[in-house]
Parts: sequence; structure tokens; C-alpha cells
Amino acid sequence: MLAKRIVPCLDIKDGQTVKGTNFVNLRQAGDPVELGRAYSEQGADELVFLDITASHEGRKTFTELVKRIAANINIPFTVGGGINELSDVDRLLNAGADKISINSSAIRNPRLVDEIAKNFGSQVCVLAVDAKQTENGWKCYLNGGRIETDKDLFEWTKEAQERGAGEILFTSMNHDGVKTGYANEALAALAGQLSIPIIASGGAGSKEHFRDVFLQGKADAALAASVFHFGEIKIPDLKSYLCGEGIIMRK
Repeated sequence: MLAKRIVPCLDIKDGQTVKGTNFVNLRQAGDPVELGRAYSEQGADELVFLDITASHEGRKTFTELVKRIAANINIPFTVGGGINELSDVDRLLNAGADKISINSSAIRNPRLVDEIAKNFGSQVCVLAVDAKQTENGWKCYLNGGRIETDKDLFEWTKEAQERGAGEILFTSMNHDGVKTGYANEALAALAGQLSIPIIASGGAGSKEHFRDVFLQGKADAALAASVFHFGEIKIPDLKSYLCGEGIIMRK
């Protein structure tokens, strides 16, 4: 078994970290630079920065903020939001990002996945998917969960892997912020069909939820926000607990 990763997520709106429930009712969660530094020092394995209104508002991710966060951390750093073309990827990698997360832009232009993989390497390209379980199965959403598409979660992630995506960041909109556990059934199904790593997002509320997402959901990494931002779970305590449950963690 490969070592599992714990990944705090900074959802950014207007330059501040925010957190919502089911993608709405956002509340302030602190300064992103300070939070990033703290997570790096506490032993987080990676950090994700998502400019959650960039696609909806039609603007580019805050490059200066990315630079400031990157200067204060020493762990891999993934940045997403408003990335539509190769020049955006180049700009953010130069600002200190290690990986780029694309979501809405990839659904609108799937060839962007091919282009990023070809020009920068698959390891740089993280396909983020915001999906909701509907009567017609798991459907993917655009613009921070605002617009439903006809894309099926399983078909789209398989296509993205074939196009060269290096990782899948799957957020269950049904589970986001409600702290009742991850979408383990869907995650396990994804793990069964994909050969690239899967980052689980949406639903963390306890240490047991992290255990379950690794053992039942077969996820390679677990992303969470509010439980870390508001001090409900400390990363060193979480890693110690998971090791005690027989899960191999990065040191």
C-alpha cells in the first residue's frame, strides 16, 4: 500500500479563506497565508488552494496570493480556479504552484487536459470534479457547483485519465461540509476503474471518517477544510490515529 496523504484545502473568495456547506452559506475561516504556513508546519502532506469564484466571476486566480502562500510552505502546492489556457498554468507554476487543478474549463474544453499533460507533464494536471448524486446517477457540475452538466462522474474521470490527467480530486457536493463522512461507495467505484490517484473531498467530520475513506473508499489522499481551519482535528493527532489503525501515512 502506498502511503496515504492528508491535504488541507484553502477555499478562497475575495482573498480570504472561506468554508461553506453543500457549496453555499460561506463563512470566513482565516488568512490563507497564515493557514498555509501552519499546515505546512503541522505535517500536512500537500496544500490545495481553490479560488472558488474565479470561474463564476470570469477572472484569473490571484497570482500574488499564490506567491505569498508558496513562499511560506515547504509541501507540494496545488492551485485551481479560473484556469482556462496554458498561459494560466505557466503563470501559476512560476508563482510557486507544483500542480494545477482544472474543473469547469476542462469540462468545456477537454483538450485542455491533453495540452497541460503534454506541455507540463501529467503530474502537474489535477482534474477536479464537483459531482452530485442525482436520480440519473453522479452528475458533474460547473462554476463552483452552480450549473449541472450531462457529464457522468465515472465516464468523465475515465476520459480525463486517458487524456493525461495525473490525479482526480473528487468532491461530493452531497457530502460537502456536512461532516457525516466521505462518499466512500462512489470513491471505491472510481478507484476500481482508474489507475491514477484519487483525492477524496467532502464530508470529513471525525478521525474515523479519514480512516473509512482510506479503507472503504480506497482513496489515495483525503482533503478537508473546516475540521482543520477551526481546530476540530489536529493533523499530527490525525496521522497518529490513522497509523494506529494500520494505515501507512507519509512521515
